[in-house]
Amino acid sequence: MTDGDTRTDRRLERAILELLEQRGPAATICPSEAARAVHAAAGGGGDGGDGWRGLMEPARDAARRLVAAGEVEITQGGRVVDPSRARGPIRIRRAR
Repeated sequence: MTDGDTRTDRRLERAILELLEQRGPAATICPSEAARAVHAAAGGGGDGGDGWRGLMEPARDAARRLVAAGEVEITQGGRVVDPSRARGPIRIRRAR
């Protein structure tokens, strides 16, 4: 992993936590919200507006690391799921 990847990983983790902090205690976010926030903060936008999509899997990985750290939970259909088994759309919420 390069330094650039590590910085992006940390930015995604911070973005997830900051987005959750801005919302109510029971709120959830989509990983795409963190991907968009990090992309925009890096000056993204000259790519037609969807360059953030390249950050989707790294955002999901950031959420998995935050689950391992006990910071957040990953849900599907309102139920907590094992991050290693989650396929398809997920939501992220503060750990309860």
